[in-house]
Amino acid sequence: MHSLNLRALLLSISLLVVVLGIWEIAVQPPAVSEAQSEYELLMGGAAQEARVPPPSAIIQRAWEQLSNPFYDAGPNDKGIGIQLGYSIYRVLTGFSLALFIAIPVGFLIGMSPLMYRALNPYIQVLRPISPLAWMPLALFIIKDSETSAIFVIFICSIWPMLLNTAFGVANVREDWINVARTHELSPLRTAFTVILPAAAPTILTGMRISIGIAWLVIVAAEMLVGGTGIGYYVWNEWNNLDLTSVIFSILMIGLVGMLLDLALTAVTRLVQYEE
Repeated sequence: MHSLNLRALLLSISLLVVVLGIWEIAVQPPAVSEAQSEYELLMGGAAQEARVPPPSAIIQRAWEQLSNPFYDAGPNDKGIGIQLGYSIYRVLTGFSLALFIAIPVGFLIGMSPLMYRALNPYIQVLRPISPLAWMPLALFIIKDSETSAIFVIFICSIWPMLLNTAFGVANVREDWINVARTHELSPLRTAFTVILPAAAPTILTGMRISIGIAWLVIVAAEMLVGGTGIGYYVWNEWNNLDLTSVIFSILMIGLVGMLLDLALTAVTRLVQYEE
């Protein structure tokens, strides 16, 4: 197993080196004549064409940004650490609010066929709506871009957790519930001591899906509302035609998303191990 992991790591590193090498070579500017160079100099660089930056430039930008990630030089000039911090705060706030509603409602739906039939039509209507479609209404009612962004994260996070919770609760083995009834456990105690542990892996899977969707949506939401956050950072650097910073920020979005997923994956494995 260790040998397989080592070989996989070496293969991944080799593929990365090859891709970066091809990228570095492919984006190098073509050679220009001395006359063309003088013309571009006279034109003040206006004749130069914008190009995708090479990996070396992105690595250099990453070093500059990560060496001082929390600087604050004004509204439109904040470090990558501050921008990511705002985005993570919004995601975790909206995600937590969704968690407090989705888990109890999911239990209710999973344990009660009557409530499932009553609430399912509303869930099926609201679930397919794009989270960003709620943004204009949220901005109009709430009148605060920060709270509106959190509301959008709440909306996109609630459905995977609610449906996975309901599915996990509804599929708990019947004999386990019968044992709880034999011991005359109350419905609340049955829910916490029997159903919750059995449904926990499915609930955590829903949480993983929700946090991934939330991290995707926050980038788009911050592009709309502006101000702060990694989505606003990407859009602002694009307006400045700084493709190096745009690509660097895209890589940071992917890295943070991976870390959020790994955190919930670790919790899921811990729950399954304890079982």
